Amino acid sequence: MDRGPHPPLHAPRRRRLRGRRDDRGRVAAARLRGERPLRDPGFEVRLVAADRLPEGLGLLEEALREGEPVPAPFAEELRGAVARGDLEMLVAREEGAVVGVALLSYGLNVSAGGAFASVEELHVRPEARRRGAGRALLAAVEERCAARGVSYVEVQTDDEAVAFYEASGYEREEGVLLLSLGLPLHAPEAPDADGPYP
Repeated sequence: MDRGPHPPLHAPRRRRLRGRRDDRGRVAAARLRGERPLRDPGFEVRLVAADRLPEGLGLLEEALREGEPVPAPFAEELRGAVARGDLEMLVAREEGAVVGVALLSYGLNVSAGGAFASVEELHVRPEARRRGAGRALLAAVEERCAARGVSYVEVQTDDEAVAFYEASGYEREEGVLLLSLGLPLHAPEAPDADGPYP
């Protein structure tokens, strides 16, 4: 049962400067220490309830479907998966506007003997890129995984985003190759658990 909006998982960070250092001085100091430059992203990331999926789904539809809405039955399936906890949607906001979204799925891994998570989608509006929205979303992903006892997170991405994930600590899995197969939309029903496959 949904009890309204969830508290922020990753509230906007506000850093106070000590002394009279400017941005250039802070960046140089951070690089000398081997850290990332300090930034004030100002992004708030929240977990989205099932009944509020349109908040983030609109951005995914823009990025992945050229603005075309997903079919209504699929939107219902998404809502059901979020309500059951199989999927979680995280939305990053800046000054109240949605600027990024991550869709996280959970499953079980037999070889690891435990739960794992997969970042199914992570999109940030072009005007909010390279300012910390993606990192704020990944930080929230890690918080959600920790809260659910998940210690392994995977992501499938295109070449353009590999550097972003690697800079965030994700590693390539040697010897792993992703294969896919397109199936007809109206596949015959699967046999029951006791029946043979055709």
